[in-house]
Amino acid sequence: MAHTFTVKFPAADSPLFYGFLGLLVWAPLPMGSNRLWSLSLLSIISLLLLSAWCALYLQQRVKTTRPLRKAWPFVGLLFFSTLWSGLQSIPALSLSLEPFQSQQQTLLSCGLLAFFILSLALLNSQSRIKLTVYTLIACGLFQAAFGSLMTLSNTEYGFFIPKDSYTGVATGTFVNRNHLAGYLVICLSIGLGMMIATLKTTPSGNWRNRLRRWMTALLSKKILLRITLVMMVIGLVLTHSRMGNTSFFAAMMITGALALLLGRRASRSTIILLTSLLVIDVFIVGTFFGIEKVVDRLEQTTATRESRDEVDLYSLEIFNQNLLTGTGTGTFYTAFPEVRQKDIRIFYDHAHNDYLEFITERGLIGFAPLLIAVILTFIIALKAQWMRKNPLMRGLSFGCLMSMIAMGLHATVDFNLQVPANAASFMLILAFGWISLYFKPQKQSSTLVNR
Repeated sequence: MAHTFTVKFPAADSPLFYGFLGLLVWAPLPMGSNRLWSLSLLSIISLLLLSAWCALYLQQRVKTTRPLRKAWPFVGLLFFSTLWSGLQSIPALSLSLEPFQSQQQTLLSCGLLAFFILSLALLNSQSRIKLTVYTLIACGLFQAAFGSLMTLSNTEYGFFIPKDSYTGVATGTFVNRNHLAGYLVICLSIGLGMMIATLKTTPSGNWRNRLRRWMTALLSKKILLRITLVMMVIGLVLTHSRMGNTSFFAAMMITGALALLLGRRASRSTIILLTSLLVIDVFIVGTFFGIEKVVDRLEQTTATRESRDEVDLYSLEIFNQNLLTGTGTGTFYTAFPEVRQKDIRIFYDHAHNDYLEFITERGLIGFAPLLIAVILTFIIALKAQWMRKNPLMRGLSFGCLMSMIAMGLHATVDFNLQVPANAASFMLILAFGWISLYFKPQKQSSTLVNR
């Protein structure tokens, strides 16, 4: 008697997906990929992976996903800004003060655009989405554990070399504590989104059912995720980053409020989770790992002690002088000495304000598309929080919204988005926003065999 069964073959893009995950893991390790060689490696591998996916698409071995098709406005806006950066890098056009620096930034922009497209093209199943999410969370856990260990043990190593700055605070494999804080906030945001995705939305009923749920949660994988979040908060506190910590808790509360307002199926569990994060992470974790030092730094922050506000004012002069075209991507450190006054005695290679750095270097022509793309994604994630019933999609939209709010706040006083690893991770978060609204599972190809 003949029997019919289904043989499932690995997807044609499986090697590309695991290569994508490998790149996600690698990006923060070599000092946040904030060196020419690591920046180039990150960008080139992203472009090669995208080229390989396009080759498979032309061979009709893979299909475009619904989020990728729907995200064409975002892709178009980023492509336009990247094209403008490329034009700035052409020496003959004299649009950049440092054409070579603009060429580097154009390569990075191309790599980041490729990374975003890959995120939408390769994450075509819930299993892939979950694996990518937990890979990012695992990367955050490693950075938090490594940074905390180096600080608490006084070993003070970064990426295989002794730290020559920021000793006594956690930096992970990054150079700057604020960049580790920014990376951890990204990972914490999506981790919290996954916690919310696992919450029960139905009433627990009597105390026996409620106790049964608590016991199930304690014995399930959910408790591992909760412990991971606590460890990342420890790492965040040990960075002593003022805005890193402030933006995290502010974004968590703002996004939590949005989730309760927009989530027609929001439950008491969401409120309990957010409250527990505040109580456990601030009062317990902070007591043992030095949140008071972060508070002290905030209290000691005054206009007379900080020069970043003057840097912002002088940066506006650069913008006023190059309103439309900018000075060229990657040229802030060249343009700033021409406008700074004697009260600035520190060398600034970045503006310590992502908004000002983007707009002074790219001008309105290159900055406006980036701003519109981010605002559009925020609206998409808000819509997903309102419309989607799927817990995973709601978790993704929550993580996207929280990360965008936190990074938007942190960007006012630092330059996290100038660090390639943070920028690439943020591109993945933006992709999650589009996936959260438009994702629909694809049918897997299979072959019927008779015996």
